[in-house]
Amino acid sequence: MANITLEDLRPAQGATKKSVRVGRGRSSGCGKTSSRGHNGEGQRSGNSSKRGFEGGQMPAYRRLPKLKGFQVYSKVNYAQINVGKIDALGLKEVSFETLKEKMTIHPSCVGLRVLGNGEIKKAVTVKAMYFTPSAKEKIEAAGGKVELV
Repeated sequence: MANITLEDLRPAQGATKKSVRVGRGRSSGCGKTSSRGHNGEGQRSGNSSKRGFEGGQMPAYRRLPKLKGFQVYSKVNYAQINVGKIDALGLKEVSFETLKEKMTIHPSCVGLRVLGNGEIKKAVTVKAMYFTPSAKEKIEAAGGKVELV
């Protein structure tokens, strides 16, 4: 095997390309307009149209309706009930299943959240996935039981 010296090093075949000299007469193939077409902004030097520019036509981002926010596909819906409403129901045990029978709960709901708005006077057992601290306090103060499901 022959020794390779620094003089033998050169770029790989096809790695380099001669730059095209534009504006050097018709016979060069890039004469007259120098491959820039006729007139318009693109022919001028220093041309750089801004992102989203569509030649003066109303751009797509302004034509399209303004879509606000985004939709969460993995969202979990909970039925919510206030402590005051539990008192008005007059049940001894309140859970997601009993409320589904008694009230109209949206089919997409998978659990129950108890919120602390209102007052409760009766002792009630409440089974839910979540209780606000005030709701828990009010139910236990009335002699009821709180059970996390």
